Amino acid sequence: MARTPPPFWWREGSWQAGALAPFGGLVGAIAARRMDHAPRVPAGAPVLCVGNFTVGGAGKTPTALALAGRARERGLAPGFLSRGYARASDGTLVVDPAVHTAADVGDEPLLLARDAPTVVATDRVEGARKLLGEGVDFIVMDDGFQSARLGFDAGILVVDATRGLGNGRVLPAGPLRAPLERQLVHADALILVGEGNAADGIAARAKASGRAVHRAHLVPRDDGSLAGCRVLAFAAIGDPEKFFRTVVSLGADLCARHGLRDHQAIDERKAADLLAEAERLGAMPVTTAKDAVRLAGAKGAAGELLRAARVVEVDMVFDRADAADAMIDTALAAFAAREGPA
Repeated sequence: MARTPPPFWWREGSWQAGALAPFGGLVGAIAARRMDHAPRVPAGAPVLCVGNFTVGGAGKTPTALALAGRARERGLAPGFLSRGYARASDGTLVVDPAVHTAADVGDEPLLLARDAPTVVATDRVEGARKLLGEGVDFIVMDDGFQSARLGFDAGILVVDATRGLGNGRVLPAGPLRAPLERQLVHADALILVGEGNAADGIAARAKASGRAVHRAHLVPRDDGSLAGCRVLAFAAIGDPEKFFRTVVSLGADLCARHGLRDHQAIDERKAADLLAEAERLGAMPVTTAKDAVRLAGAKGAAGELLRAARVVEVDMVFDRADAADAMIDTALAAFAAREGPA
């Protein structure tokens, strides 16, 4: 089960981070060695990996969807590869939204599978082969940047421009998955998502080392129906406050907010409590697409909550029209160079 990130991860100079720094140094050394030296198995198609420097959400899944959508527009047949965080199933599985639940395959793969063939796999090499068997010729890997198992042709790191990289330390002293510089070495481009300057430092370092830096925003699909509406918002994502700000930006009267742990399932008791509070406040429940797929197929109060809730869908929109093409072209060119002349 996902845990709530400790607040000191996002503060400079905390004693907790200092006390845990030796453990972070050990984790970082192991992660860096794996990224630098572990053998990577090539796939039989271009692989574009969408990851991030830190644990927690930064917009990887909407980014993966946007890149796959552009690849499809260009005549490619994209598919998604994911580990399937906290799923109950084992091995390699082609995701079927009509059959599988979030407990079976993970919430993000269910979202991805609505758009293109999606495989969840503990062994990403095996997962890539499965995707090729599904007719995919361009693989978008959702996470897996630090795993160093499957080779990728372009590594894209998504950064929340508002939160940045926290205290800049490696787990458990901070939110970084591996030392910053070692991660940057393996990246081809950064995407800064949202407003703010918390990621300006890493953006400058990326540009200085020849990496491309793109900017993007999560844009809600707005039909105007939430304007002036009293709402109770709930979200179990990496940064629930981001979702709450989106709800307010749509003109809703945010009466109550419930930020849950990333990937947290909503059980019957929690669902009943949310429904009761919404009724007492005369408010409509609103939630994210990722939370909605977790509730899909639920019975009782959880099913009732989903039927009552308005789901706010968002799209990743790049500030430059050619940004997605540039990232796709990087993967295609690297794959062609690796494969050599036909």
